[in-house]
Amino acid sequence: MPLTLFLLRALIVFALAAELAGAQALPASVEQALKRAKIPLSAVAAYVQDVDDGKPLVAHHAAQAMNPASTMKLLTTYAALELLGPTYIWKTEAYAGGKLEEGVLQGDLILKGYGDPKLTLERFWLLLRRLRALGLREIRGGLVLDRGYFEPAEYDPAKFDAEPLRAYNVGPDALLLNFKAVRFQFVPDAERKTVTVIPEPRPAGLEFAAAVRATDGACGDWRASIRADFQSNGATAKASFAGSMPAACGERYWNASLLAQPNYVYGVFRQLWEELGGTLAGGWKDGSVPADARLLATSESASAAELVRDINKFSNNVMARQLFLTLGAEVLKLPGRSDRSTQVLQSWLGEKKLDFPELVLENGSGLSRQERISAEHLGQLLRAAWNSAVMPELMSSLPLVAYDGTMRRRLRFESIAGQAHIKTGSLSDARTLAGYVLDRRGQRHVVVLFINHANAAAGQPAQDALLQWVYEGGGRQRN
Repeated sequence: MPLTLFLLRALIVFALAAELAGAQALPASVEQALKRAKIPLSAVAAYVQDVDDGKPLVAHHAAQAMNPASTMKLLTTYAALELLGPTYIWKTEAYAGGKLEEGVLQGDLILKGYGDPKLTLERFWLLLRRLRALGLREIRGGLVLDRGYFEPAEYDPAKFDAEPLRAYNVGPDALLLNFKAVRFQFVPDAERKTVTVIPEPRPAGLEFAAAVRATDGACGDWRASIRADFQSNGATAKASFAGSMPAACGERYWNASLLAQPNYVYGVFRQLWEELGGTLAGGWKDGSVPADARLLATSESASAAELVRDINKFSNNVMARQLFLTLGAEVLKLPGRSDRSTQVLQSWLGEKKLDFPELVLENGSGLSRQERISAEHLGQLLRAAWNSAVMPELMSSLPLVAYDGTMRRRLRFESIAGQAHIKTGSLSDARTLAGYVLDRRGQRHVVVLFINHANAAAGQPAQDALLQWVYEGGGRQRN
């Protein structure tokens, strides 16, 4: 081979290698932002790829198993849209467990749940109102709760972060009502210097008191001068508030999970039922629907596509856990259980020829210290979703940069605003994002960035820098 041809080929090989190496490095703007945040590159994984191209633009530690935080919801919701279908609905049923005559039920009323992720207070009220409209007014038995669609499991709401009363730590349940939360609404009156505190709902078993004053001045941290006292043994609870808050804050909300799941359902049922003019003689017990029970009324959820939107736009961990267990229960026709849902997801990935050996699932929501996936594999999942029939439902469920969900306040005045659908994740030592960016040239890319480090909270500028870099054309600008 002539020397000149050899040298030319060598130069071409060298140039291609240099181009690939350059394409796979983190952009300078991202590295600089990480350096300012004192986050080492070893604590970061990134993956960027054209949805139609086989070669990644960025692949930094992309094969490393990392904690994805709430971006794990992308796996759960994508699988649910394909396996359950976008139009799948959940039901909650009410049965008569005895003779019903002239508005009197000689026996128990049975509530059967099927894991509805969003059985809200309003929908539950409509179900009870339907029972009253059918003529039922007096229940001479008690309330039976059929929660067998999910297998009973020990759940410690304090395990994740020692905050058992936080609404995001509520465990899954086949008859989950209103996220098992009491929403305390604080309504200040600047003229009278008072604050009215309204619990909604106010279930039987909850004692409540409040003495909060409205003060002048800027809002700031509205909770700073409020003393809250919560006491609960699961069956009953006490909540009280004292102190003050600035009237300038306007109406504010404080959510708390105070009662055990069955006690909450019973307490809210009794509250609403009595407000509707009904009576209930007995207490509650777990059980199942007898063969001779009569179906009285059914509440149906919104479609899976609509609920997936809530899960991803607002990163709802409780709903994601419900969805995760539903996958196992519905596909395997067995009571929902975490290991069964994991089995279903692994089989689904296998059928799609997606091999993720590092994948670790715990609850499918990402609110976990154990869950793991690599940036590359989450990117591959997003590319597979791009070619799926449910792509429109999944992508539209992701927060639109600068416009809604968890991205509504980010990059609002940048050119990328409105041009990317991005799911975010946040834990005390993790900041993550994953989704799709449509660049200036009209080409779409999957983008994944994981930061697992004690300083992760300072990593948002690095995340934003990567999104902006991809939008502006990324590595192609150098061509």
